[in-house]
This record gives sequence, C-alpha cells and structure tokens, in this order.
Amino acid sequence: MDDTRRAALLGRLDGLYPAVVADCLDKVGVRSNVMHPRIRPLYRDARMAGFASTVSAVQVSSPPADPDDYYRGELQAVDALGEGDIMVVSTVEGSYWGELLATASRYRGARGIVVDGFTRDTLQLIEMQFPTFVAGINAHDSLGRIDVDGVGGPIECGGVRVEQGDLLLADYDGVVVIPATVADEVITRAEEKVAGENLVRSKLAEGMPVWEAFRTYGVI
Repeated sequence: MDDTRRAALLGRLDGLYPAVVADCLDKVGVRSNVMHPRIRPLYRDARMAGFASTVSAVQVSSPPADPDDYYRGELQAVDALGEGDIMVVSTVEGSYWGELLATASRYRGARGIVVDGFTRDTLQLIEMQFPTFVAGINAHDSLGRIDVDGVGGPIECGGVRVEQGDLLLADYDGVVVIPATVADEVITRAEEKVAGENLVRSKLAEGMPVWEAFRTYGVI
C-alpha cells in the first residue's frame, strides 16, 4: 500500500472509535476482533490508530550466550517501525516494553504499542503520552526472560489473530483489529453509522422514544 493510501485510511480511521468499528466488523462477519479486556491503556486518554507491525515474542529462561545478541530481536523490531505503525506483540508472560524503546519508536513515526504482556517505566510512558496498551505492569527486565523470534508474521495478541498491515484502533474501550482485506468496507460502514448515531442522538435528546428511534433509523 502506498503512502498516500495509508495516510488516507488512517485519516478516516482517526475519526472513528473502537465500539462503532466493532459493530461494523460484526456486519461483515468478523465477530472476534476486539482484544481481550485484560489489554488496557496506561492512561485514560490514550488513543491510537495505525497499521500493525507484528512481533512474535517468546519466553526464555536465560540470556543469550553472546552479549552481542542481548535485546537483538526487540531492537530490530523497533528499527522496523515506520510512520503510522503500531507495534503489536504476541501473548507473552513478561515485561516487554519501556520508556527508551517508546522514545525510539516515536522518532520513527510509530503511533503506539499493544502488548499482550507487561510494561515498565510506566510513569515515564504516561508523562510522554505514548499510547501503551498492555495486560499489566512488571518491573523485571526482558533480558533472559523474553526474546523475539519473528517480526512481520501472523501473531495472536489479546485473543485476536493479527497480521502485518492490519489496522488497529484503540482507546479506553479497548483495542479492535480490522483485517486489511475488509478495511475499506468496515471504515465506510463505520462512517455511515457514526452519521446515523449523530442523528439519533439529536432525536433522543428531543424526546423520541428509543424503540421508535431504532425502528426509524436502525441505530442504537
């Protein structure tokens, strides 16, 4: 996908929110693409829209024998990020993320991270307002506990299969994944639904009964 099309899709996605996108995924038969509720933002106003840059992480029991390999996979995953990307890390029991990696990611144009695992340096991440969605917090270092065994391939994160280039939208409600194959249709449906919700909201505020509003406009 060229840069112009990427920017256009992200611009449209930025105007939406996860709940309406989840509703529209249901309409196209993709009914399991909201990540598990354990994946939470570090701060209330965290929000991000972007393209998945996938990372497969695994648990290990000791550091690599060669110090030159320390953190190699994690650092390569950060260096692979580009403008508009969101790093998405597979389910792993351990602390994967921290402030310095977030700083490097932001420089590369990344819009945030989702880890079905833990982070540390939380106060610094909150202060720098780097959108970070994780399953928990843990002060342990990743070295000798987590390694990366692949970048750019299909993974599972928060109970959802994510492929490189899928779109993600996340806020306080959670994280939703839009497969690239249905992105145009889902975003178009979501834009139409938002317009309908705005109309229904105004009618409800004027006193229209909820059932009548639903029968009339098909939105609730």
